[in-house]
Amino acid sequence: MSALASHSPSAAFHARYARPSPKSPAPRLPPTSSPALQPSLHARTPISKPQTADAGTQYTPEGYPPTANTLAGSKRRGSSPPPPSMTPRPETNLPERPVHSATPDMSAQGVVAASQNASPSLSKKPRTQPDSNVKIMPLKYETCDPKDLGYLISNMLMELIRLNDKLPLNGRLTRFHSRAPPGISCHDYLQRLIQHATLSPPILLSIVYYIDRLCSLYPSFTISSLTVHRFLITAATVAAKGLSDSFWTNPTYARIGGISVSELATLEMEFLEKVQWRIVPKPEVLVDYYVSLVQRNEGYQLEAATESDPT
Repeated sequence: MSALASHSPSAAFHARYARPSPKSPAPRLPPTSSPALQPSLHARTPISKPQTADAGTQYTPEGYPPTANTLAGSKRRGSSPPPPSMTPRPETNLPERPVHSATPDMSAQGVVAASQNASPSLSKKPRTQPDSNVKIMPLKYETCDPKDLGYLISNMLMELIRLNDKLPLNGRLTRFHSRAPPGISCHDYLQRLIQHATLSPPILLSIVYYIDRLCSLYPSFTISSLTVHRFLITAATVAAKGLSDSFWTNPTYARIGGISVSELATLEMEFLEKVQWRIVPKPEVLVDYYVSLVQRNEGYQLEAATESDPT
């Protein structure tokens, strides 16, 4: 019986798949106590040192070109000059739309007289004291806020619209005429173009220049509530392409202006033919338009020129 039990299949099965007794569990060593892992850690530590040294040779401190000496640059890293800051203009914090004074005697003339009699070093301080509602505009139109300049241009356009809307059409229609005045005002439409089409001050002043040039060469055209919107989007597109190094595409200008791409292309070609393809005004012409726009608005005034400013 003992021989049969030793050769029994069940005995071989139990012997093969027998589980270890829970009283004698297999010893488990902690990961940190294994001697085989310690040499690998010590072997990797010297590898990180050349990587850190190589990375340091490729670092360039801020304010230095890539070809600058890295050893000298690392010493001067803490003494790098700060970035250039713009000249502060406290007048730009005033609201965009000035609250005009009820009395016309409190105009910008008193501010000019007070600033001229003062010393040059104190000329900038008393300018806004007589009337805090006056918006001081910079002497150079390149540095003015496009939204402020757009507000001046829209006031001028509204004056032309009030005058020309009283005149009869007499059958003189152009491609810029609409069937009915659009629902958006001239001011809001121009501010929309300034914001979404990124119109700079030279482009805005060129639009004013195009009004005089187009009216002189194309007598049938006048600025009215029927023509001002199509004129603005067309003039902005032409001026951006003629004066800017980078500009948007016609589909973008058409979407901003609210017209189709084909209509904008037609208006652009009509505009260029009427102005005889002369779309780049002289710099002094833009200066004259800028000064005229500021002087014709009671709530705006040019800053006083100092001795250091070029004449």
